[in-house]
Amino acid sequence: MIGILGAGAFGTGLACAWGRQGPVTLWGRDTAAMETAQRDRSTPRLPAATLPDAVRATADPADLAEAEILILALPMQRLDAALAEMGQFHPRHAVAACKGLELGSLRGPTAILRDRLPGAIPAILSGPSFAADIAAGLPTALSLACADEAACIALQTALSTPTLRLYRTPDVTGVELGGALKNVVAIACGAAIGAGLGDSARAALMTRGMAEMTRLAAALGAAPQTLSGLSGLGDLALTCASPQSRNFALGLALGRGEPPPDATTEGAATARAALDLAARHDVEMPIAAAVAALVAGEASVKDAIDALLSRDLTTE
Repeated sequence: MIGILGAGAFGTGLACAWGRQGPVTLWGRDTAAMETAQRDRSTPRLPAATLPDAVRATADPADLAEAEILILALPMQRLDAALAEMGQFHPRHAVAACKGLELGSLRGPTAILRDRLPGAIPAILSGPSFAADIAAGLPTALSLACADEAACIALQTALSTPTLRLYRTPDVTGVELGGALKNVVAIACGAAIGAGLGDSARAALMTRGMAEMTRLAAALGAAPQTLSGLSGLGDLALTCASPQSRNFALGLALGRGEPPPDATTEGAATARAALDLAARHDVEMPIAAAVAALVAGEASVKDAIDALLSRDLTTE
């Protein structure tokens, strides 16, 4: 049985995809919402989707205790606390389906899984995907990273569907950082579009953002080619080009001078964490610095753009 901890849009989308193949238990914190989802086979977090009959919606974490594959689709900054609070899971495989770096500890999600679920083999699922597309059965390809090759093959077989295609890799660090850092660049791109700076500015930010992502990932031991794959370039292309992306939408609002959307936006915390991690490894990340200042209210969009444009001219 597959258990999904987190009934937000992405967790629900995955439940829809896998529920067409076999039994899935989907956990959410709100008891009333999960009772409604179980009864009506729908959820306001993904209103266009219908939960397959094989999906069981629940607010009782004990219902996931027997899951052999546990998917963690929780906000990155709440992942550790949630697992510490519930602490009753004993899966064979624990798969992070969240993107970001934890503030303070600067850990990625698989490090948290190793600490909180020591009996499980940790993995991460990441790449270019919108929850609504996955739920609707539209073709989607993702990266699945796990250091244990046999476990990665088993997970790839268990979690792939006719429309959800998983590509495996042992480069956990590369997949984690690609998924985390592209959100920071997406905020920058949204801000540029919101401020009326045009598509050429967005393309420049995406390209130079990709260079930042690759520099930091390589400094932490990741393979640069991983950042050119689904969890890096692929996710960057999707997230920086659509208001469906929460991170792009946040940047868009900041660029327009509007109140930010009321939604979890992982890139806001990741920008600060990425700068701290980059400082430890002597890596320059000017776009991440500009985003961190913008999100914290320490700089306007004009200030952030001026800071980037005034940097010394250099080679590519």
